[in-house]
Amino acid sequence: MSGNTFGTIFKVTTFGESHGAGLGVIIDGCPAGITINQSKIQAALDKRRPGAAINGIKSAAVTQRNEPDQAEILSGVFEEKSEGTPISIIIRNTSQHSKDYGNLVNTFRPGHADYAYDAKYGFRDYRGGGRASGRETAARVAAGAIAAMILEEYGIKTTAYTLKAAGIQCTKKDFAAIEQNTMRAPDNEAAKLMEEKVDEYRRNGESTGGIIECVVKGVPAGFGEPVFDKLDADIAKAILSIGAVKGIEFGAGFAAADSTGSENNDKMRLANGKPVFETNNAGGILGGISNGNDIVFRLAVKPVPSIFKNQETICKTDNGFEETDLEIKGRHDVCLCSRIVPVVEAMTNIVIADMILRNRCSK
Repeated sequence: MSGNTFGTIFKVTTFGESHGAGLGVIIDGCPAGITINQSKIQAALDKRRPGAAINGIKSAAVTQRNEPDQAEILSGVFEEKSEGTPISIIIRNTSQHSKDYGNLVNTFRPGHADYAYDAKYGFRDYRGGGRASGRETAARVAAGAIAAMILEEYGIKTTAYTLKAAGIQCTKKDFAAIEQNTMRAPDNEAAKLMEEKVDEYRRNGESTGGIIECVVKGVPAGFGEPVFDKLDADIAKAILSIGAVKGIEFGAGFAAADSTGSENNDKMRLANGKPVFETNNAGGILGGISNGNDIVFRLAVKPVPSIFKNQETICKTDNGFEETDLEIKGRHDVCLCSRIVPVVEAMTNIVIADMILRNRCSK
């Protein structure tokens, strides 16, 4: 299967399936001499892993599948330093309930990749979605933690959070609050309302979506490649490669379509002899290259397709297809936002790390 590698210099290749022996990642292009802190890799995985509590509280939004997601570094690191050779990390699966998917051998789940995979390959791993499962993102998070260690040396920090979920919008942005509530929202009061609404959806066998915002601070002007490898284009590809993400916007985003040029342009001034912007409608990127402002973007997360309601679908037969009904079993998230937050941070860090290394070739 092609399409498993991301990046130009800092290259990330993931492997594994939801119900296989495990998942893993190979990171090629990490410079030698980077301090590799395994506890930071584990902390990033713990934010994403199923069954984990946030601030000591388990959320109604997430699956009850509980796995340790223990990262094992197999190569590329010696005495806590990167060797400049491929870094490989494996995360073993320990809590698969493959029997929960026995009714999906020939039946396609609405909203999932089942039919598309079957159409492409002629068959599919029906256990939890196989390669299309959100569990694949564990490998990305491990790679993103390595990328973050590169960014630390440049003073760059990526922070993502749930801006809106289950129709509830945050009214303030307090980064200190993000890890204080189960929705990973920067507004504890809004998070409480989100959780209550999500729990209502759970009790009704339904699911819901939301919007995640990401802010990258400390990126200097000049990162990004012209034309096809623009910084925002690479971030967009990275973020849209996350299974549940259906849209992305930078800065003012789609609201820019209803503004004028004088309103949308970010006016420039000098502060202590250095260029600064009065606003950030561009989201920190102009011409595909960072301008020194915070990089800001938002992404739309669709409702979880696995719902505990009877749904109309189709199944394969010896004679083609036929219509049928489906009731999904197993353990599933109700709202993906809180678990996608660390994946968004990881993929963003991978892009920025790659751009740092590419920029070394520019001048």
